Amino acid sequence: MRPGGGTDGLEDLVPRYGWFYGPGTYYADDGSTAQDVRRRRFPVIGKGTGRFSFIHVDDAAAATVAAVSHGALDVYNVVDDEPAPMREWLPAYAEAIGAKRPLRIPVWLARLAAGPMAALVNDQPGAANAKAKRELGWEPRWRSWREGFREAPR
Repeated sequence: MRPGGGTDGLEDLVPRYGWFYGPGTYYADDGSTAQDVRRRRFPVIGKGTGRFSFIHVDDAAAATVAAVSHGALDVYNVVDDEPAPMREWLPAYAEAIGAKRPLRIPVWLARLAAGPMAALVNDQPGAANAKAKRELGWEPRWRSWREGFREAPR
């Protein structure tokens, strides 16, 4: 350790992870997001245009090992290959966990129920992983949340 708490050689290595799913996450079968989706308390807000970038925890671990082993001191987006708008991924996730299709609510109602931050889900741009793949030699096992939600360990 360096004085001040940093670790030598890692001060500028920044993996930026997408939304984690898999065992031990909010999206796991016993996670809070799964429970909310099953209870239909996780709606698509407005047009559902905000793009979410996901990463399975196993893929995140593999990318982290690659970054620490031979990554340059830099910032890497550790996400799958397919950022997706909420209107696409949320119904697919609900189906994968055996839940009913999510409700859709207008932005004004989301703001009323959850505050002004609720509308921000429509402003997320998603992230690209090309740099992490190219520079770390890493490929996600679950290239898309589509397969990951259905087939990966939860």
